[in-house]
Amino acid sequence: MRYRTRVTAPAAALLGTAAALAVAPTASARPLALRPDQGTPGAETLGDSVYPSLGNDGYRVEAYHLDFAYDATTRLVDAKATLRIKATQDLSRFSLDALGLDVRAVKVGGVAATFEQVDEKLRITPVRTLPRHCAAQVCVEYGADPAKALAYTAWVPTPDGFAICPQPNAAHTVFPCNDHPTDKADFSFRVTVPNTLRGVANGSLTGTERLDGDRTAYSYRSADPIATELVQITVGDYVVKERQGPHGLGLRDVVPTARAAALEPALALTPGLVEWLEQRLGAYPFETYGLLPCNNDAANAFDFTGLETQTLTLYKPNFLLQEEKKIGSHMMHELVHSYFGNSVSPANWADLWLNEGHADFYGLLYRYERGWADSLGLTTMEARMKDTYAKGDQWRASSGPVAAPNAANLFDSQRYLGGVLVLYALRELVGEDVFNRIERTFLERHRNSAATTANYIAVASEISGSDQSGFLNDWLYGTKTPRMPNHPDWTVTPVVSSLVAPRHRAPGHYPDSTATL
Repeated sequence: MRYRTRVTAPAAALLGTAAALAVAPTASARPLALRPDQGTPGAETLGDSVYPSLGNDGYRVEAYHLDFAYDATTRLVDAKATLRIKATQDLSRFSLDALGLDVRAVKVGGVAATFEQVDEKLRITPVRTLPRHCAAQVCVEYGADPAKALAYTAWVPTPDGFAICPQPNAAHTVFPCNDHPTDKADFSFRVTVPNTLRGVANGSLTGTERLDGDRTAYSYRSADPIATELVQITVGDYVVKERQGPHGLGLRDVVPTARAAALEPALALTPGLVEWLEQRLGAYPFETYGLLPCNNDAANAFDFTGLETQTLTLYKPNFLLQEEKKIGSHMMHELVHSYFGNSVSPANWADLWLNEGHADFYGLLYRYERGWADSLGLTTMEARMKDTYAKGDQWRASSGPVAAPNAANLFDSQRYLGGVLVLYALRELVGEDVFNRIERTFLERHRNSAATTANYIAVASEISGSDQSGFLNDWLYGTKTPRMPNHPDWTVTPVVSSLVAPRHRAPGHYPDSTATL
C-alpha cells in the first residue's frame, strides 16, 4: 500500500504559511492583477556551457521541502515537492527540470495549475501571471520508481531501499527542481518508511514521528543552502553512528546495520581528517559530516568510488573495508568537496576543475605526508606533478584545456590531475603562504554560493598583489602546457596522434579519474 504524506511543521517553518507563500510580492512589486497574457514564459535554460539544457530562468528557488514515502512492498516512492520560488520577471509560465517522474498534480499559490511534461521539462502555467519579485509556493505531487530505466538516473536501488547520486545533472530524476548549482536553496525533508527501515537526508534530524501502519517519518533540515546536485535521500536498514569531531563538530555516519562493526575502523578516521583539513582551509563549513556506505556493493550500482553529497559522502561499503593507506587519501578527497564543490559550487559545469583539482590536490598532499606511495609508486607531490606535467599536451589534445570540458569528458583526468597541476603551478609562482591565503579568501568570499574560474583568478590576483589572469588563463585555457615555475628542466612529452581520443563519448556516469585512489 502506498501512503500519502503531508508537509510537516518543520517544513512550514521553512516555507512559511500557505497564505503567506501563495503569492507574496515584495513592497516594490506591482499588484497581483496581471492577466496571463501580460507576462512572458521563463527561459528553459540557464546557459551552462556543458549542459545547455539544464536549469530554468525567470525565477529562483528559495526553498524546497521534499516529502517522500517509501513502500517496501512495491519499492515505489510517493512524493510531494514544495518549492518557494521568487519570480525575476513577469512570469506567465515557468519550467522545472523533471525526468522519469509520474506527475499527478501541480498547484501554484494553492491553486491548481496547468502543466505538461515535455522532454526533461515540467512546464507549469499558473492561473495568473506571477509579477516580478513575487514569491509563490509551488507544490508538485508525483510518484517515482527508483528502478525505472532512464537515459540516466540519480537513483541507486539497494536490496532494502535506495540512495541517490545526483551529480552532475540527475537530481531532476528524483524531484522536480531548478537543476543547476547556481540556484542553491534551503532544503528540508520528510522521509516516511516502514519501522524496520530508516530514512535519512542531508543536514540534521529535526523530528521523528511514529505513524499508523507501522511507519516512521524522519524529518531533516540543512542549516545551509544546498545545490540540487548535492541532495541526498536514502532509505534502508541503517544505523546512525554519532561521534565528536574537532571543535565540537557533530559527526554522523549512516551505516548498514549488519556491517556497522566491520566499517568502524574506516569511520573512526573522519575526526583526524577534518582536523588536518581545517588547519589548511579553515573551519568545516557545515553543521555535520559523515559517511554513507550505501548498502549496495554491486558493480553496476554506481561506477565511482565515492560521491560527495552535502554533509554525507556516498561510498560502497567494500571500499571502506580496506586498510587506511588504501582509503585515507580518497576519504580526504571527498571531505575537501565540503569546501570546494559544496560550500562553493561551480557557477558553470566548466568550472568543475575547481572542485576536482582541489580535492585531488589536498588528497595527494595528505597521502604524501603519510608516506603512502601513490598508484604510480611515487611518494612526493613534486614527483607526481613532474609526471603529470609530461602528459600535459597529450591531455590537452585529447580532453581539451583544463577549464574547457564538454559533457563527455567532464570527469576525466584533465579536470582532476590537470587541475592539481594548475594549483601546483600557482603555488610555485606565488609561494606557499600566499597560495594558502588565496585558498582561504576564495572560500570565505564565495561561501554558500557559486563561483566561476574568473572569480578564482580575481582572488589570486588580489591576494598575490599581481595580475594572475595571463598566467592562469594560459594554464586553464591554453592548448599547450606552459612552462612550470621553478622547474625549467621539466619537459612535456610530444603529442602522439594515435593517443588522441575523440572528444565525444557515450553519456552516463563516469569512472574514477582521481589520483587519490
